[in-house]
Amino acid sequence: MKETLLVVDDEQDMLQLLKRTLEPDLNCRVETALSGEEAVRIVQEQPIDLILADIKMPDMDGLELLNHVRKEHPWLTVVLMTAYGRIELAVQAIKAGAYDFITKPFDHDGLVLTLSKALERSRLLRENLRLQRHVQDQSAFQNLVGRSRAMQRVYETIQMVAKTDLTVLITGESGTGKDLTARAIHAISNRSRQSFVVVNCPAVPENILESELFGYRKGAFTHATQNKIGLFQEAHGGTIFLDEIGDINNSIQTKLLRVLQEKEIKPLGDTRSIQVDVRVVASTNRNLKEKIRRGEFREDLFYRLNVLPIVLPPLRNRREDIPPLVDHLLAKRCAELGKPPKTVSPELMELFLCHPWEGNVRQLENIILRGILFAPREQIRPEDVGFGEISSGGVAPVMDNDLQPIPYREAKEDALRRFHADYLRRLLQATQGNVSQAAQLCGLERQGLQQILRRYGIRAEEFRAGDGGMR
Repeated sequence: MKETLLVVDDEQDMLQLLKRTLEPDLNCRVETALSGEEAVRIVQEQPIDLILADIKMPDMDGLELLNHVRKEHPWLTVVLMTAYGRIELAVQAIKAGAYDFITKPFDHDGLVLTLSKALERSRLLRENLRLQRHVQDQSAFQNLVGRSRAMQRVYETIQMVAKTDLTVLITGESGTGKDLTARAIHAISNRSRQSFVVVNCPAVPENILESELFGYRKGAFTHATQNKIGLFQEAHGGTIFLDEIGDINNSIQTKLLRVLQEKEIKPLGDTRSIQVDVRVVASTNRNLKEKIRRGEFREDLFYRLNVLPIVLPPLRNRREDIPPLVDHLLAKRCAELGKPPKTVSPELMELFLCHPWEGNVRQLENIILRGILFAPREQIRPEDVGFGEISSGGVAPVMDNDLQPIPYREAKEDALRRFHADYLRRLLQATQGNVSQAAQLCGLERQGLQQILRRYGIRAEEFRAGDGGMR
């Protein structure tokens, strides 16, 4: 495709002359505009590689056009034309960002040489932008791993929806990567330089979710001692990710519907609405259509959210992605924990490939983490991660010493007790009794881990150096 030069001058004869001579000499397509306003419209409607504009024009002159282009299309190259005696304006134009200037009446060969160099600059800038976007796209997808056809469709959909401002609804089972997908959409969107605000809807108590989302004014309720900006305002210009939106109550659903319809919010205690420029991405692992049928989710909100749907496949439906996922998670977690590189044994990989993975990639990552911490060798084996009794047929049944089935509740309690005793002791041994570090590694809050330790009678100090080790 030929490059496009836009010539802007208020003299029709000059435009026709330049179009007739520059198209063959530069081997490009020449568009013309009789005013700065017309040039702005053309640049908005079609791709332009170079602008050649006269400085002296009525209404919007060349310098004003230059300022507009520098603000809205900073990569676009601009060359200005000026008459003798107005060189000071040309110098001013160079300082304002023009690539070069031509004096009238101009030498045709000199004009062609200048414009050729300007077009070459445009090519270099365009290639640089393409490479930057490629690197940005690669970085955005680095944590979404998979070469399966199902994942390729997900990548293609992300690329397609990211360049729009339309609302996206990501659905999929827990642990399939909904958060990573939302982050990838933001990272390659036109809003990538602005805020990405995450709202974990189920984690925020219902009675304060509204004030967190929309903010409040001083005096709105008892403890509102000062104004508070809500998360929608924090995300202004960027993206807000409403994680697990299927768990919000009907009152918040109604207010979210208004945000999506009107693009405005009303803080608690305020009488006026505030306009917000926010791209909304939502996710859920719930069946929203079933919740609609039960009257638990607004149908009109669902259709406002489900403009661009992305469905993430469960891990059991893309088993060919398990080996590269294992490699990725091993490299990532070993680096984060400062551990030497590890691999998984062929036996463990075989078990991974036939496991049902109810918890999807998150479950796989937790097992990989356990292997990195507890495996005594470079190669992680099934017994290192508690997969010793797992086979392609599932988990071996729990029996008592007489090979008689144990009642379900007793078997469950016994399995839980043994799991916690083994897991927690290994975890504290790996961290030498450091509860904070142990909580961080296993993904629990410190207080929650301490409660579990007390429940199973495990004392962290027994694992600290100088306390005699495990007793």
